[in-house]
Amino acid sequence: MTDTAQTPLWEVFIRPRNGLAHRHCGSLHAADATMALQAARDVYTRREEGQSIWVIPSSEIVASDPNDKETFFDPAGDKIYRHPTFYDIPDDVGHM
Repeated sequence: MTDTAQTPLWEVFIRPRNGLAHRHCGSLHAADATMALQAARDVYTRREEGQSIWVIPSSEIVASDPNDKETFFDPAGDKIYRHPTFYDIPDDVGHM
């Protein structure tokens, strides 16, 4: 039995099929990247629903602070060209 306090925590992202984005589906403990990838496959893709798996050490994730919301996100409000409503996307492009 492994000691999870000493074993690194990994975040798992699965892409269900080509053309879609990877989505976070959970976390697991593993000694290294190879074991994390194998465990993620065994735990999160039991019904062959995955096309691709990413694993990343939880300690490597850097996130913004919710208290900094105004600093990070409000400046984008004055850049209307960034909103996708201004672009016409052809129907044959598919899932975007």
